[in-house]
Amino acid sequence: MTNIPIDITGESNHHEPPQTWRTYLSFSTDHKVIGIQYLVTSFIFFLVGGIFAMILRGELITPEADLIDRTVYNGMFTMHGTVMLFLWTFPSLVGIANYLVPLMIGARDMAFPRLNAAAFWMVPVVGILLMTSFFVPGGPAQSGWWAYPPVSTQNPTGNLINGQVLWLLAVAISGVSSIMGAVNFVTTIVKMRSPGMGYFRMPLFVWAVFSAQIIQLFGLPALTAGAVMLLLDITVGTAFFDPTKGGNPVMFQHYFWFYSHPAVYVIILPIFGIFSEIFPVYSRKPLFGYKVVAVSSMLIAVVSGIVWVHHMYVSGTPAWLRLFFMVTTMFVSIPTGIKVFAWVATIWGGKIRLTTPMLFALGGLVMFVFAGITGIMLSSVPVDVHVNNTYFVVGHFHYVLYGTVTMGMYAAIYHWFPKMTGRMFHEGWGKIHFWLAFIGTNLNFLPMHPLGLQGMLRRAASYSPELIGWNIVASLGSFLLGMSTLPFIFNMLISWIDGEKSPANPWRAIGLEWTISSPPPVENFEEIPVITCEPYGYGKPELMASSQHE
Repeated sequence: MTNIPIDITGESNHHEPPQTWRTYLSFSTDHKVIGIQYLVTSFIFFLVGGIFAMILRGELITPEADLIDRTVYNGMFTMHGTVMLFLWTFPSLVGIANYLVPLMIGARDMAFPRLNAAAFWMVPVVGILLMTSFFVPGGPAQSGWWAYPPVSTQNPTGNLINGQVLWLLAVAISGVSSIMGAVNFVTTIVKMRSPGMGYFRMPLFVWAVFSAQIIQLFGLPALTAGAVMLLLDITVGTAFFDPTKGGNPVMFQHYFWFYSHPAVYVIILPIFGIFSEIFPVYSRKPLFGYKVVAVSSMLIAVVSGIVWVHHMYVSGTPAWLRLFFMVTTMFVSIPTGIKVFAWVATIWGGKIRLTTPMLFALGGLVMFVFAGITGIMLSSVPVDVHVNNTYFVVGHFHYVLYGTVTMGMYAAIYHWFPKMTGRMFHEGWGKIHFWLAFIGTNLNFLPMHPLGLQGMLRRAASYSPELIGWNIVASLGSFLLGMSTLPFIFNMLISWIDGEKSPANPWRAIGLEWTISSPPPVENFEEIPVITCEPYGYGKPELMASSQHE
C-alpha cells in the first residue's frame, strides 16, 4: 500500500448530492442533513429568545416597571433563559458536531442514524411545548430556568396543565434527546474512526465533543430525573421537594446543579474544539501542544463533576464543603488555561488572516478570558456570597454563553459554510456582522458587572433610579446585538442561494473533511481513508493518508 498525501486543495471527483428544501423537512438519517436541521431549527429559536431578551431590556431601560406586567416579565425571563439554553445552545452545538464528527474521523455516518434522527425531531417538540405555555391559563413558567421549588411548585390557577408542567415536560424530553445523542456520539467516536486514527490522531474538535458527551452521559440523567420528580410533585402530589410534606427543596438544587454546572463545559468544550481547528488554519501554523490540549479536554470533563455546589454557597452549605468546592472550581482554570496558552502560542508569530471566522474566534477568545477572570472571582466564597443573585453573575454567565459560545458558533458556521453549502459567503457582510456583535455584546453585558457590585438583583423588573445609567447602556447594547443578526441572516440566505461556488477547500485547511467535495457526497468517502501520521502538522508538515476500500 502506497502512502499518498491528502490534497489540501480538496479537489475531488465527487458530485454534489441532489438536495432541495424538502430534504431538510424529512426524517433523514444522513448526519449532514440532521446537522443542518439542528442548526437551522436552533437558530430560529435563538431569534425567539433574542426577542424575549430585547423586551426584557426594554423594560429595564427605565427604573419603573412600565412596559409589561410583572407576571409577563417573570414568564418571559424564564422563557428567555430556557429557550437560549435548551433550544439554541445545546442543539446548535449538537448540530455542528453532527455534521463534522463523522467527516473528521473518516466515517460514513453516525453509529445509530435512526436514533440520531429521532433525537433531532424531539427538539421541535420541546419548542412547541414551551411556546404553547404562553396560551395556557397563568401563562408560561415563572420560576426561572432553574425552577427552584417551592416557587416552581406553586399553582395559583389550580389547572393540571399549566406553564410549569409544560416546562418540566419540555426539559425532560430535551434531556432524553440529549442522552440519546450522547450515546450516539460516544459510540461513533470510539468505534467508527478510520483505520490508523488512534485517539491521539483525532482532531481536537472530536476530542472536545467526546469529552462533552461523556459529561452528558454521566450528568444529564440527574437533571432529567429531577425534572420528572418535580413534575410528579406538581401533578400527582408526591413530596420529593415539598417541605410541607417532608420533602427537601434543596435536594432539587443538587439534582439541578450536578448537571447544570457541568453543562457549561458541555457547551464550552465544543467551542474550545472549534477554536483549536480555526486558529491554526488562519495563522498558517501547526497547533501548539496538540496532545496536552487534547488531554486537557478530558481533565475538564472529569473535574466538572465535582464543582456544582459553588452555585449553592448560600443554600446552607457547611463551611468545609464550601472550601472544598471553591478549590475544585478554581482547579478547572488550570486545564482551561492550558488551552488558552496553546491558542495564543499558535497565533503568536503566525501569518494571521483576519477573515470573518478568525475574527469571531478571536473575539470569542477575548471575551472568554474576561469571563474566566470573573468566573474565578465567583468561585471564591466571599465574593460569591456578596454578589449572589445579582447582575454580576448574569454578566459573567452571558460572557460565557454569548461572548464565547455564540461567537464561537458564528466562527464555526462561517468557517464550514463553504463545506456545508458549496458556496462562499460575502466577506464584507461577515465583518459587519462581527463588529456589530462584538460591540453589542460588550455594551450589553459589561455594565452588568458594576450593576451587580452595586446590588442590583436579577429577575427584578424595577430598580433604584441611581442605577439607570448602566441599565441604559446595557439595553442599547442588547438592541444593537439584536440588529447584528440581520446581516448574518441576509448573508447566509443570499450566499446559500446564489453565492459564489466554493472549491472543496477554500481555506487550504488540513483535515479529512476538506479532502472531499463541498458539499460532501451522501456517504462522505468513496474509500475510507487510512491515517498514517499526526494531525495539524504535528510531527510532519502535512497530514498523510493512504486509502483502501472499506
